[in-house]
Amino acid sequence: QLFMVDNGADDWRIAMTYERIFFIALELIVCAIHPIPGQYLFTWTARLAFTYAASVADADVDIILSIPMFLRLYLIGRVMLLHSKLFTDASSRSIGALNKINFNTRFVMKTLMTICPGTVLLVFSISSWIIAAWTVRVCERYHDKQEVTSNFLGAMWLISITFLSIGYGDMVPHTYCGKGVCLLTGIM
Repeated sequence: QLFMVDNGADDWRIAMTYERIFFIALELIVCAIHPIPGQYLFTWTARLAFTYAASVADADVDIILSIPMFLRLYLIGRVMLLHSKLFTDASSRSIGALNKINFNTRFVMKTLMTICPGTVLLVFSISSWIIAAWTVRVCERYHDKQEVTSNFLGAMWLISITFLSIGYGDMVPHTYCGKGVCLLTGIM
């Protein structure tokens, strides 16, 4: 109904394209990921970083389900779009309609980067740092015998060293999950 009203169509099949159906299905899948109530364990085997000895631990299934829940952060962009002055102001909308400007999340982010680039980059960097540190902590929780990266502050130190330099080598992740997060952090 929303797509019909938005596009001025009489039939819902005209308003719904394969691309929209795909994005609706993708959004439903992303929002459907939840940790399962109860305690369900699986055996997680990892090779330790320096000794290459196998480390076996019983881990919660919640680890596998809680990390993809960060995909929901796309909703922040939608909230920013819907609460933006550009989107809610009638004069901005009319000027945008005359110039054929599509007010979407990308346009709002470009406008914010033009108005206050330091604040946007600071919020993005700190958010990425906290999310990456939490993910490393979750990945390393069961395999860190020295409890260096399995606590949150140690994981924040590891991620900040990965962010800002090539790292000291005194703290390393032991699992492929933690190594992958540090690799992505270093690329960013």
